[in-house]
Amino acid sequence: MTRILLVLTGLLLSLNFLIAQKIYSDQKYALINAQIVDIENQTITKGSVLVNKGKIAAIKNPGFNQFDDYQIIDLENTYLLAGMIDVHSHLNSISSAKRALMSGVTTVRGASVPAYQDVSISQMVFKGQLEGPDLIPAGVYVTPVLGETILADPRLGILTDSVDSEAELRHLVKINIDRGAKFIKTRGTERAGLPNTDPRKQTFTTQQLKWIVEEAALQNIPVMVHAHGDEGARAAVEAGARSIEHGTYLSDETLRLMKSKDVFLVPTFITLLDLVEPGGDYDDPVIHMRGKYMIPKGERTIKSAMKIGVKIATGADNNYAEETTSLVSMEVEEYIRLGMPPWEALKTTTSLAAELCGIDKITGKLKIGYEADLIAVPDNPIEDPKALQDVIMVMSNGNLSLLRLPFGKN
Repeated sequence: MTRILLVLTGLLLSLNFLIAQKIYSDQKYALINAQIVDIENQTITKGSVLVNKGKIAAIKNPGFNQFDDYQIIDLENTYLLAGMIDVHSHLNSISSAKRALMSGVTTVRGASVPAYQDVSISQMVFKGQLEGPDLIPAGVYVTPVLGETILADPRLGILTDSVDSEAELRHLVKINIDRGAKFIKTRGTERAGLPNTDPRKQTFTTQQLKWIVEEAALQNIPVMVHAHGDEGARAAVEAGARSIEHGTYLSDETLRLMKSKDVFLVPTFITLLDLVEPGGDYDDPVIHMRGKYMIPKGERTIKSAMKIGVKIATGADNNYAEETTSLVSMEVEEYIRLGMPPWEALKTTTSLAAELCGIDKITGKLKIGYEADLIAVPDNPIEDPKALQDVIMVMSNGNLSLLRLPFGKN
Protein backbone atom coordinates (compact mmCIF):
# COMPACT_ATOMS: atom_id res chain seq x y z
CA MET A 1 0.00 0.00 0.00
CA THR A 2 2.86 2.38 0.81
CA ARG A 3 4.41 1.80 -2.62
CA ILE A 4 1.08 2.44 -4.34
CA LEU A 5 0.63 5.72 -2.44
CA LEU A 6 4.15 6.81 -3.33
CA VAL A 7 3.60 6.07 -7.01
CA LEU A 8 0.24 7.84 -7.08
CA THR A 9 1.72 10.84 -5.26
CA GLY A 10 4.56 10.88 -7.77
CA LEU A 11 2.17 10.88 -10.69
CA LEU A 12 0.18 13.73 -9.16
CA LEU A 13 3.34 15.76 -8.56
CA SER A 14 4.42 15.16 -12.13
CA LEU A 15 0.98 16.33 -13.26
CA ASN A 16 1.29 19.50 -11.18
CA PHE A 17 4.69 20.14 -12.75
CA LEU A 18 3.18 19.89 -16.23
CA ILE A 19 0.37 22.31 -15.41
CA ALA A 20 2.64 24.81 -13.65
CA GLN A 21 5.17 25.04 -16.46
CA LYS A 22 3.08 24.94 -19.58
CA ILE A 23 2.27 27.89 -21.83
CA TYR A 24 -0.70 27.26 -24.11
CA SER A 25 -1.58 28.72 -27.49
CA ASP A 26 -3.93 31.73 -27.32
CA GLN A 27 -5.41 30.96 -30.75
CA LYS A 28 -9.13 30.09 -30.90
CA TYR A 29 -10.25 27.41 -33.35
CA ALA A 30 -13.63 26.04 -34.37
CA LEU A 31 -13.19 22.53 -35.78
CA ILE A 32 -16.43 22.14 -37.72
CA ASN A 33 -18.04 19.34 -39.74
CA ALA A 34 -16.23 16.65 -37.76
CA GLN A 35 -17.15 13.08 -36.98
CA ILE A 36 -16.33 13.27 -33.26
CA VAL A 37 -14.91 9.99 -31.94
CA ASP A 38 -15.62 9.69 -28.21
CA ILE A 39 -13.46 6.73 -27.28
CA GLU A 40 -14.56 6.61 -23.64
CA ASN A 41 -18.26 6.45 -24.44
CA GLN A 42 -17.73 4.50 -27.68
CA THR A 43 -19.72 6.88 -29.84
CA ILE A 44 -19.19 8.75 -33.09
CA THR A 45 -21.35 11.84 -33.64
CA LYS A 46 -21.20 14.71 -36.08
CA GLY A 47 -20.49 18.16 -34.65
CA SER A 48 -17.94 20.86 -33.92
CA VAL A 49 -15.23 21.27 -31.30
CA LEU A 50 -14.22 24.70 -30.02
CA VAL A 51 -10.64 25.22 -28.85
CA ASN A 52 -9.63 28.17 -26.69
CA LYS A 53 -6.37 28.83 -24.83
CA GLY A 54 -5.07 25.37 -25.61
CA LYS A 55 -8.08 23.57 -24.16
CA ILE A 56 -11.27 21.99 -25.48
CA ALA A 57 -13.79 24.71 -24.66
CA ALA A 58 -16.98 23.21 -26.06
CA ILE A 59 -18.43 20.38 -28.14
CA LYS A 60 -21.37 21.49 -30.29
CA ASN A 61 -24.10 19.79 -32.33
CA PRO A 62 -24.15 20.21 -36.13
CA GLY A 63 -26.70 23.07 -36.05
CA PHE A 64 -24.49 25.37 -33.98
CA ASN A 65 -22.95 28.20 -36.02
CA GLN A 66 -22.08 31.01 -33.58
CA PHE A 67 -18.32 30.88 -33.88
CA ASP A 68 -17.67 34.62 -33.33
CA ASP A 69 -13.91 35.25 -33.39
CA TYR A 70 -12.89 31.59 -33.72
CA GLN A 71 -10.79 30.61 -36.74
CA ILE A 72 -12.90 28.06 -38.59
CA ILE A 73 -11.29 24.77 -39.69
CA ASP A 74 -13.60 22.67 -41.85
CA LEU A 75 -12.74 19.02 -41.25
CA GLU A 76 -14.99 17.94 -44.12
CA ASN A 77 -16.63 15.02 -42.30
CA THR A 78 -13.31 13.41 -41.31
CA TYR A 79 -12.89 11.71 -37.93
CA LEU A 80 -11.70 13.76 -34.96
CA LEU A 81 -10.27 12.05 -31.89
CA ALA A 82 -7.79 12.48 -29.07
CA GLY A 83 -4.14 12.62 -30.12
CA MET A 84 -2.09 9.45 -29.80
CA ILE A 85 0.32 8.89 -26.92
CA ASP A 86 3.61 7.01 -27.28
CA VAL A 87 4.70 5.79 -23.85
CA HIS A 88 8.01 4.28 -24.97
CA SER A 89 10.18 6.47 -27.18
CA HIS A 90 13.84 7.40 -27.45
CA LEU A 91 13.01 10.72 -29.08
CA ASN A 92 16.11 12.88 -28.75
CA SER A 93 16.07 15.75 -31.25
CA ILE A 94 13.87 18.60 -32.43
CA SER A 95 13.57 17.02 -35.89
CA SER A 96 12.45 13.74 -34.32
CA ALA A 97 9.91 15.60 -32.20
CA LYS A 98 8.53 17.14 -35.38
CA ARG A 99 8.24 13.73 -37.06
CA ALA A 100 6.47 12.29 -34.01
CA LEU A 101 3.99 15.15 -34.02
CA MET A 102 3.30 14.81 -37.74
CA SER A 103 2.48 11.12 -37.18
CA GLY A 104 -0.33 12.12 -34.80
CA VAL A 105 1.56 11.61 -31.53
CA THR A 106 0.80 14.55 -29.24
CA THR A 107 2.36 13.16 -26.05
CA VAL A 108 5.47 11.03 -25.50
CA ARG A 109 6.90 9.31 -22.45
CA GLY A 110 10.65 9.07 -22.89
CA ALA A 111 12.39 5.73 -22.43
CA SER A 112 15.97 7.05 -22.06
CA VAL A 113 18.25 9.13 -24.26
CA PRO A 114 22.06 9.53 -24.36
CA ALA A 115 22.36 12.98 -22.82
CA TYR A 116 19.15 14.50 -21.41
CA GLN A 117 17.87 15.76 -24.76
CA ASP A 118 14.37 14.71 -23.65
CA VAL A 119 14.51 17.07 -20.68
CA SER A 120 15.39 20.00 -22.94
CA ILE A 121 12.66 19.17 -25.48
CA SER A 122 10.14 18.81 -22.66
CA GLN A 123 10.98 22.24 -21.30
CA MET A 124 10.82 23.84 -24.76
CA VAL A 125 7.30 22.49 -25.28
CA PHE A 126 6.15 23.56 -21.81
CA LYS A 127 7.45 27.10 -22.40
CA GLY A 128 5.80 27.38 -25.80
CA GLN A 129 9.12 27.39 -27.69
CA LEU A 130 8.22 24.17 -29.55
CA GLU A 131 4.76 23.06 -30.65
CA GLY A 132 5.04 19.54 -29.33
CA PRO A 133 4.58 16.75 -28.63
CA ASP A 134 4.56 17.02 -24.85
CA LEU A 135 7.43 14.90 -23.59
CA ILE A 136 7.69 13.27 -20.16
CA PRO A 137 11.46 12.77 -19.81
CA ALA A 138 13.27 9.75 -18.38
CA GLY A 139 16.81 11.07 -18.74
CA VAL A 140 19.59 8.51 -19.20
CA TYR A 141 19.23 4.75 -18.82
CA VAL A 142 19.82 3.22 -15.39
CA THR A 143 21.66 0.23 -16.80
CA PRO A 144 24.64 -1.92 -15.76
CA VAL A 145 27.06 -0.45 -18.32
CA LEU A 146 26.70 3.23 -19.19
CA GLY A 147 29.41 3.46 -21.82
CA GLU A 148 29.48 6.87 -23.50
CA THR A 149 26.50 7.97 -21.41
CA ILE A 150 28.89 8.95 -18.62
CA LEU A 151 29.60 12.04 -20.73
CA ALA A 152 26.04 13.26 -20.21
CA ASP A 153 26.85 14.73 -16.80
CA PRO A 154 30.22 15.17 -15.02
CA ARG A 155 28.77 13.51 -11.93
CA LEU A 156 28.42 10.26 -13.89
CA GLY A 157 32.17 9.99 -14.32
CA ILE A 158 32.56 7.78 -11.25
CA LEU A 159 30.36 5.11 -12.91
CA THR A 160 32.89 3.91 -15.46
CA ASP A 161 32.65 0.22 -14.55
CA SER A 162 29.61 -1.98 -14.01
CA VAL A 163 26.85 -0.05 -12.24
CA ASP A 164 25.44 -2.53 -9.75
CA SER A 165 25.99 -1.46 -6.13
CA GLU A 166 23.34 0.28 -4.06
CA ALA A 167 25.37 3.48 -3.88
CA GLU A 168 25.97 3.55 -7.64
CA LEU A 169 22.37 2.86 -8.59
CA ARG A 170 21.02 5.44 -6.17
CA HIS A 171 23.61 7.95 -7.40
CA LEU A 172 22.48 7.53 -11.00
CA VAL A 173 18.80 7.85 -10.10
CA LYS A 174 19.49 11.03 -8.12
CA ILE A 175 21.32 12.64 -11.04
CA ASN A 176 18.50 11.77 -13.43
CA ILE A 177 15.92 13.35 -11.16
CA ASP A 178 18.11 16.36 -10.53
CA ARG A 179 18.40 16.88 -14.28
CA GLY A 180 14.61 16.81 -14.68
CA ALA A 181 13.56 13.20 -15.26
CA LYS A 182 9.88 12.54 -14.45
CA PHE A 183 10.15 8.77 -14.95
CA ILE A 184 13.13 6.48 -14.33
CA LYS A 185 13.95 3.88 -16.99
CA THR A 186 15.91 0.83 -15.89
CA ARG A 187 16.62 -2.69 -17.03
CA GLY A 188 15.42 -6.14 -15.97
CA THR A 189 16.86 -8.11 -18.92
CA GLU A 190 19.27 -7.72 -21.80
CA ARG A 191 18.29 -6.21 -25.16
CA ALA A 192 16.65 -7.91 -28.14
CA GLY A 193 18.03 -5.48 -30.72
CA LEU A 194 21.71 -6.39 -30.39
CA PRO A 195 23.09 -9.59 -31.93
CA ASN A 196 25.35 -10.45 -28.98
CA THR A 197 22.75 -10.22 -26.19
CA ASP A 198 19.94 -12.52 -25.06
CA PRO A 199 16.67 -10.71 -24.24
CA ARG A 200 15.67 -13.47 -21.81
CA LYS A 201 18.72 -13.01 -19.58
CA GLN A 202 18.10 -11.16 -16.33
CA THR A 203 20.37 -8.23 -15.50
CA PHE A 204 19.43 -6.47 -12.25
CA THR A 205 18.17 -8.54 -9.31
CA THR A 206 15.00 -7.85 -7.37
CA GLN A 207 17.08 -6.14 -4.68
CA GLN A 208 18.89 -3.93 -7.16
CA LEU A 209 15.61 -2.94 -8.74
CA LYS A 210 14.18 -2.18 -5.29
CA TRP A 211 17.05 0.24 -4.64
CA ILE A 212 16.20 2.03 -7.87
CA VAL A 213 12.46 2.13 -7.13
CA GLU A 214 13.04 3.25 -3.54
CA GLU A 215 15.38 6.06 -4.54
CA ALA A 216 13.00 7.28 -7.22
CA ALA A 217 10.06 7.09 -4.79
CA LEU A 218 11.88 9.47 -2.43
CA GLN A 219 11.25 12.11 -5.09
CA ASN A 220 7.85 10.64 -6.03
CA ILE A 221 9.04 9.43 -9.44
CA PRO A 222 7.70 6.15 -10.98
CA VAL A 223 9.92 3.54 -12.65
CA MET A 224 9.58 1.79 -16.01
CA VAL A 225 11.53 -1.44 -16.54
CA HIS A 226 12.78 -2.96 -19.80
CA ALA A 227 12.18 -6.70 -19.53
CA HIS A 228 11.65 -9.27 -22.28
CA GLY A 229 12.32 -12.32 -20.09
CA ASP A 230 9.94 -13.55 -17.42
CA GLU A 231 12.45 -13.69 -14.56
CA GLY A 232 13.62 -10.11 -15.02
CA ALA A 233 10.07 -8.86 -15.46
CA ARG A 234 8.83 -10.63 -12.32
CA ALA A 235 11.69 -9.12 -10.33
CA ALA A 236 10.69 -5.69 -11.61
CA VAL A 237 7.05 -6.18 -10.63
CA GLU A 238 8.06 -7.37 -7.16
CA ALA A 239 10.37 -4.36 -6.82
CA GLY A 240 7.55 -1.90 -7.53
CA ALA A 241 7.76 -1.03 -11.23
CA ARG A 242 4.99 1.08 -12.73
CA SER A 243 5.27 -0.61 -16.13
CA ILE A 244 7.00 -3.50 -17.86
CA GLU A 245 8.39 -2.60 -21.26
CA HIS A 246 8.23 -5.33 -23.95
CA GLY A 247 7.38 -8.41 -21.83
CA THR A 248 7.85 -10.82 -24.73
CA TYR A 249 8.28 -13.98 -22.65
CA LEU A 250 5.98 -13.22 -19.71
CA SER A 251 4.31 -16.13 -17.96
CA ASP A 252 0.67 -16.02 -16.92
CA GLU A 253 1.87 -16.05 -13.30
CA THR A 254 3.79 -12.82 -13.83
CA LEU A 255 0.88 -11.29 -15.74
CA ARG A 256 -1.48 -12.09 -12.89
CA LEU A 257 0.96 -10.46 -10.48
CA MET A 258 1.01 -7.38 -12.72
CA LYS A 259 -2.78 -7.32 -12.69
CA SER A 260 -2.90 -7.51 -8.89
CA LYS A 261 -0.36 -4.67 -8.53
CA ASP A 262 -1.86 -2.51 -11.32
CA VAL A 263 1.36 -2.65 -13.34
CA PHE A 264 1.05 -1.72 -17.01
CA LEU A 265 2.38 -3.73 -19.95
CA VAL A 266 3.92 -1.82 -22.86
CA PRO A 267 4.46 -4.58 -25.45
CA THR A 268 6.15 -2.48 -28.21
CA PHE A 269 5.09 -5.36 -30.45
CA ILE A 270 5.79 -3.46 -33.66
CA THR A 271 9.45 -3.44 -32.64
CA LEU A 272 9.45 -7.23 -32.87
CA LEU A 273 7.99 -6.94 -36.35
CA ASP A 274 10.70 -4.41 -37.19
CA LEU A 275 13.36 -6.96 -36.21
CA VAL A 276 12.46 -9.18 -39.16
CA GLU A 277 11.96 -6.46 -41.76
CA PRO A 278 14.73 -5.01 -43.93
CA GLY A 279 15.63 -1.41 -43.18
CA GLY A 280 13.95 0.32 -40.26
CA ASP A 281 15.80 0.66 -36.97
CA TYR A 282 17.24 -2.88 -37.07
CA ASP A 283 19.01 -4.58 -39.95
CA ASP A 284 21.14 -7.56 -38.91
CA PRO A 285 20.79 -11.26 -39.87
CA VAL A 286 21.13 -12.50 -36.27
CA ILE A 287 18.42 -10.09 -35.14
CA HIS A 288 16.20 -11.08 -38.08
CA MET A 289 16.38 -14.76 -37.05
CA ARG A 290 15.75 -13.92 -33.40
CA GLY A 291 12.73 -11.82 -34.30
CA LYS A 292 11.07 -14.73 -36.10
CA TYR A 293 11.13 -16.69 -32.85
CA MET A 294 10.11 -13.76 -30.64
CA ILE A 295 7.06 -12.64 -32.62
CA PRO A 296 4.79 -15.60 -31.69
CA LYS A 297 5.98 -15.34 -28.07
CA GLY A 298 5.00 -11.67 -28.01
CA GLU A 299 1.63 -12.48 -29.55
CA ARG A 300 0.95 -15.04 -26.83
CA THR A 301 1.88 -12.54 -24.10
CA ILE A 302 -0.45 -9.86 -25.47
CA LYS A 303 -3.35 -12.32 -25.79
CA SER A 304 -2.78 -13.58 -22.25
CA ALA A 305 -2.51 -10.04 -20.89
CA MET A 306 -5.83 -9.16 -22.52
CA LYS A 307 -7.48 -12.26 -21.06
CA ILE A 308 -6.10 -11.64 -17.56
CA GLY A 309 -6.98 -7.94 -17.68
CA VAL A 310 -3.54 -6.35 -17.51
CA LYS A 311 -3.61 -2.71 -18.62
CA ILE A 312 -1.82 -2.19 -21.94
CA ALA A 313 -0.42 1.02 -23.42
CA THR A 314 1.19 1.73 -26.78
CA GLY A 315 4.91 2.34 -27.26
CA ALA A 316 6.78 2.47 -30.56
CA ASP A 317 10.29 2.06 -29.09
CA ASN A 318 11.92 4.26 -31.72
CA ASN A 319 13.51 7.70 -31.88
CA TYR A 320 11.43 8.91 -34.83
CA ALA A 321 14.45 8.96 -37.10
CA GLU A 322 14.09 9.39 -40.86
CA GLU A 323 14.43 5.62 -41.35
CA THR A 324 11.86 4.69 -38.66
CA THR A 325 9.10 2.43 -39.98
CA SER A 326 7.27 1.60 -36.73
CA LEU A 327 4.64 3.89 -35.21
CA VAL A 328 2.12 3.57 -32.36
CA SER A 329 -0.72 3.70 -34.91
CA MET A 330 0.58 0.38 -36.20
CA GLU A 331 0.70 -0.97 -32.64
CA VAL A 332 -3.03 -0.27 -32.28
CA GLU A 333 -3.68 -2.17 -35.49
CA GLU A 334 -1.72 -5.17 -34.20
CA TYR A 335 -3.70 -5.28 -30.94
CA ILE A 336 -6.92 -5.45 -32.95
CA ARG A 337 -5.47 -8.22 -35.10
CA LEU A 338 -4.67 -10.15 -31.93
CA GLY A 339 -8.25 -9.92 -30.69
CA MET A 340 -8.57 -6.63 -28.80
CA PRO A 341 -11.89 -4.85 -29.46
CA PRO A 342 -11.23 -1.71 -31.56
CA TRP A 343 -12.57 0.72 -28.95
CA GLU A 344 -10.31 -0.82 -26.31
CA ALA A 345 -7.36 -0.71 -28.70
CA LEU A 346 -7.86 3.04 -29.18
CA LYS A 347 -7.79 3.48 -25.40
CA THR A 348 -4.28 1.96 -25.27
CA THR A 349 -2.95 4.97 -27.17
CA THR A 350 -5.17 7.61 -25.54
CA SER A 351 -6.77 7.41 -22.08
CA LEU A 352 -4.94 4.31 -20.82
CA ALA A 353 -1.60 5.66 -22.03
CA ALA A 354 -2.40 8.93 -20.26
CA GLU A 355 -3.22 7.01 -17.08
CA LEU A 356 0.14 5.26 -17.18
CA CYS A 357 1.89 8.62 -17.52
CA GLY A 358 -0.16 10.20 -14.73
CA ILE A 359 -1.71 12.83 -17.01
CA ASP A 360 -5.17 11.32 -17.51
CA LYS A 361 -6.86 14.34 -15.88
CA ILE A 362 -5.54 16.74 -18.52
CA THR A 363 -5.12 14.81 -21.79
CA GLY A 364 -5.92 11.55 -23.55
CA LYS A 365 -9.62 12.28 -24.04
CA LEU A 366 -11.72 14.44 -26.34
CA LYS A 367 -13.48 16.11 -23.45
CA ILE A 368 -14.32 19.66 -22.38
CA GLY A 369 -11.56 21.10 -20.19
CA TYR A 370 -8.90 18.74 -21.49
CA GLU A 371 -5.91 19.88 -23.49
CA ALA A 372 -6.60 20.33 -27.20
CA ASP A 373 -4.41 17.38 -28.20
CA LEU A 374 -6.38 16.24 -31.23
CA ILE A 375 -5.98 14.49 -34.55
CA ALA A 376 -8.19 13.98 -37.60
CA VAL A 377 -8.06 10.92 -39.83
CA PRO A 378 -9.88 10.32 -43.15
CA ASP A 379 -11.85 7.19 -42.25
CA ASN A 380 -13.54 5.60 -39.26
CA PRO A 381 -10.66 4.23 -37.10
CA ILE A 382 -13.00 1.69 -35.49
CA GLU A 383 -13.77 0.13 -38.84
CA ASP A 384 -10.33 0.70 -40.34
CA PRO A 385 -7.50 1.24 -37.83
CA LYS A 386 -5.09 1.86 -40.71
CA ALA A 387 -6.69 5.31 -40.92
CA LEU A 388 -4.54 6.24 -37.90
CA GLN A 389 -1.53 5.99 -40.20
CA ASP A 390 -2.89 8.75 -42.44
CA VAL A 391 -3.29 11.70 -40.09
CA ILE A 392 -4.58 14.82 -41.86
CA MET A 393 -4.78 17.22 -38.91
CA VAL A 394 -2.73 17.49 -35.72
CA MET A 395 -3.32 19.88 -32.86
CA SER A 396 -1.10 19.86 -29.78
CA ASN A 397 -1.82 22.11 -26.79
CA GLY A 398 -4.10 24.11 -29.06
CA ASN A 399 -1.41 24.67 -31.70
CA LEU A 400 -2.54 23.72 -35.21
CA SER A 401 0.59 21.86 -36.31
CA LEU A 402 -0.68 20.03 -39.39
CA LEU A 403 -3.66 20.57 -41.71
CA ARG A 404 -3.86 18.87 -45.11
CA LEU A 405 -7.44 19.87 -45.85
CA PRO A 406 -9.02 20.89 -48.13
CA PHE A 407 -8.03 18.30 -50.72
CA GLY A 408 -9.90 20.05 -53.54
CA LYS A 409 -9.51 23.53 -55.02
CA ASN A 410 -12.25 26.15 -54.77
